[in-house]
Amino acid sequence: MATSMEEFLARRMDDQMATTQVSLKKEYDRNNGLKSSGYGWYSALYEVRDGQARPVNPEGLPDDSAPFAEVALRVMGGEEPSYGTEYLEGLGAYRLRGCQIADGVVIVSAAPMNDMTTTVRQLVLVEVAAFLLALIAFVVIGRAVLRRGLQPLSDMARTAHDITSHDLTDSARLAVRAEGGDGGAEVEELRSAFNTMLEHIDASLAARTVAEQRLRRFIADASHELRTPLTSIRGYADLFRYAAANEPGEREAHLEKLRSEAARMSVLLDDLLLLARLDSAEVETSLRVTDGDVAALAREAADAFRAARPAHPLSLSLPPGPVPLAFDPMRLRQVVDNLLTNAAVHTPPGTAVALSVSTTPRAVVIRVADSGPGIPRGDQARIFDRFYRVDDSRTRDRGGSGLGLAVVRSLVVAHGGTVSLSSNPGSTTFTVHLPHHPGSPTPGSRESTPRDR
Repeated sequence: MATSMEEFLARRMDDQMATTQVSLKKEYDRNNGLKSSGYGWYSALYEVRDGQARPVNPEGLPDDSAPFAEVALRVMGGEEPSYGTEYLEGLGAYRLRGCQIADGVVIVSAAPMNDMTTTVRQLVLVEVAAFLLALIAFVVIGRAVLRRGLQPLSDMARTAHDITSHDLTDSARLAVRAEGGDGGAEVEELRSAFNTMLEHIDASLAARTVAEQRLRRFIADASHELRTPLTSIRGYADLFRYAAANEPGEREAHLEKLRSEAARMSVLLDDLLLLARLDSAEVETSLRVTDGDVAALAREAADAFRAARPAHPLSLSLPPGPVPLAFDPMRLRQVVDNLLTNAAVHTPPGTAVALSVSTTPRAVVIRVADSGPGIPRGDQARIFDRFYRVDDSRTRDRGGSGLGLAVVRSLVVAHGGTVSLSSNPGSTTFTVHLPHHPGSPTPGSRESTPRDR
């Protein structure tokens, strides 16, 4: 910018000098000489003869006038007009212009360049000052704009620091979230991803908390259930030792009690191991699936139930033909047996029990119903919980360990199916849906259906 201004001023000065010399030439023609220089410049006439330039009016020239003669010689040498920028001793920089106004006569004008140099220098100073002010304003405003633009990121950083102050051992909920709507599309995308991450952490912590609570409850219930048969075994062992020493005739009765309690504990442990295997189905195969006939399996289960529970009349309803399905015969038989046993154990003698198998376009449906007193509505929500029983006294005269329906639900889910309960006074029905093409259930998923009596 300063260079452009300097070139512009130089062109203006050259044009002014050319205009002035035209006026001086006219004056020379009228007066055969010069009376003024114009603009306060130096103007001198030179006669150029034999390669030498002699001033016509030397009294009007500065002390350092050699550059004037050089310009006059260049004009006569064919360079017309002739320009030059020279430094005159004691005066400073001058712009010189020479042109011929008569035969052998050259006029040389010299204009000082101090004003032009001062103007350019001031322009440079103004530009530097303006640049510095603009730079300072840019830094100040830029910092403010950046601080405002990065404020959402600072808020998210504070949110992250707030998370570190939360105790996540007992609470599964992170109350903090990245709020706000400023920052542009990129920051909004980052904020949404940050909040999505927090939601995922919330869900993971909630699942972990539920799993830990379930594990603690399971361990407590399992300890309680195992303690009872172990206490009985220890007591009968003491009685057996006493009978062996004093009452030999009672040894067989005490030994039978020992076998009964051991068998009871063995069944409980088998159910616990089965549930553990089903819980870890994502790392090991818990079922041995083959093609089979559900109707034949239901018929076998009904025969076994009639033989073991003659006090409960059983009605069986089956389709006219076979019901093919891919399933684990032993585990599906266990599901049906557990449901039938549950109906017999929790209803008085003489209560009718019904077992039916039907098909739909997508699933095989197994229903076990009884006409007993039903399950209270407040207990239906937990009927499939492990170790849960409707009988709060936890007596053993009716009911088992509380694992039967938990096993039913886990086995049905492992087959890719669902189990549900519908119960009212005088009617209780468990319904199992098994898809024709069972899919892999989601690991750790549990239906929000009722649980064990």
